[in-house]
Amino acid sequence: MCCLVQTGEQRIIIDPGVALGYMRHGLLPHPAQVAVGINVRQEIIEALATATDIVFSHFHGDHVPLREANPYQLSLQYLSAVSEDTCCWSVSWKELATKMQQRALDLAFVLGNRMKIAEGCSAGILSFSPAQPHGLLQSKTGTVMMTRIRADGQVFVHGSDIQLLSNQAVDAILQWQPDTVFVSGPPLYRQAMSAATLKQARENSIRLAENIETLIIDHHLLRSEQGLIWLDELSQTTGKKIFCAADYMHKPKQMLEARRTELYQEIPVPENWHRQYERGKVSVNEFTFRE
Repeated sequence: MCCLVQTGEQRIIIDPGVALGYMRHGLLPHPAQVAVGINVRQEIIEALATATDIVFSHFHGDHVPLREANPYQLSLQYLSAVSEDTCCWSVSWKELATKMQQRALDLAFVLGNRMKIAEGCSAGILSFSPAQPHGLLQSKTGTVMMTRIRADGQVFVHGSDIQLLSNQAVDAILQWQPDTVFVSGPPLYRQAMSAATLKQARENSIRLAENIETLIIDHHLLRSEQGLIWLDELSQTTGKKIFCAADYMHKPKQMLEARRTELYQEIPVPENWHRQYERGKVSVNEFTFRE
């Protein structure tokens, strides 16, 4: 869900984190996926160095830099390049679990008084929602803060990790009257999702699609190939194109996480490769992804 928005002299980076699912289908990230992750991480690092604003919607490891990052995440050390003039906007951490609070405090230690709790506040072209559920209303995974950017007569909304499971969050997006929305879809890969929950996510997606010009749904949704089918069915139902991020950016859909098992079959990985990689003894140079 990391996103860079540039308008005029402002460069706003939202959720500057990267993480490859540490274990999927009993497998660590394939080296070909690691190679792509390295490129994404470098793009985020370069964006941080020139950002005028940084937004932390919540403190999960795929959305923020981490003090104890694993080799497939973004380390907190890269925040040292952030300008002293950069404004940093954050969801509140006061009522979160200890682990999430510590991540927030780690960020605050590095960023100092640049980091401000922004829930329900506005600053120039930026507006921030009150805390929204991370998925279902009674979710135990905390809350998230959504971001609205109004510039050049257009409104963009970033709905990080709401998963389209909360009517409350979707209501808040529609009240902002956006032209473009980038939002995390439902985690279809989780077998525990009930039919009622999936129905709610679909209905909320249709509500957004029918009321805004451009809808981009990604993140949790695209952790399984079923997400692509879900997007196609939504497009057919609404009669308009619902984008994933790759489609919106005119890039190929690689689905590296969803197809991890197939990657291991197509491009074998030497035994102990990950241990060697973590020690800096091997690189990803010999691995390429076949589209």
